[in-house]
Amino acid sequence: MSTTVEKWGNSLVIHIPSQIAERIGIQQGTEVDLIVSDDHKLSVIPTKRKPTLEELLEQCNPENRHDEIDFGIEGKELL
Repeated sequence: MSTTVEKWGNSLVIHIPSQIAERIGIQQGTEVDLIVSDDHKLSVIPTKRKPTLEELLEQCNPENRHDEIDFGIEGKELL
């Protein structure tokens, strides 16, 4: 599949067809790493970032929560 490089302000942009975007798991706003190899090939790789605490907490629900675990008294915790 081919696309065209265009100018946008002082930068160049490449339009990524939706079929390719879906295949590599990117959408508008996805951060990507651009890597240029020694033979002048460009790779576009979605950045793997750590999720925020808020994003992790949004995934919590009654089905994936475990019960509280009692480890007992280890030492002088009650003093």
